[in-house]
Amino acid sequence: MAKEIKKTTNFAFGKENYRMLIIGVVIVVIGYMLMIGGGSDDPNKFDANEIFSFRRITLSPIMILLGFVVVLFGIMKKSKE
Repeated sequence: MAKEIKKTTNFAFGKENYRMLIIGVVIVVIGYMLMIGGGSDDPNKFDANEIFSFRRITLSPIMILLGFVVVLFGIMKKSKE
């Protein structure tokens, strides 16, 4: 009589955890992409409205922090599997 051995692997994260991590990293990357730009080809020209715009000063840091919160939540969430 052969005994059937059932192997179970217990990963640290479940499928939902990895999904949350990927979503958080994508949000962080989008936040950094929103911060890009605002430079000028002419070194004698300075456009304060372009550099200090709402997108770069407010929206981008909020997106980055939100992404880090989602990543942290994805790490700390207990997997159901």
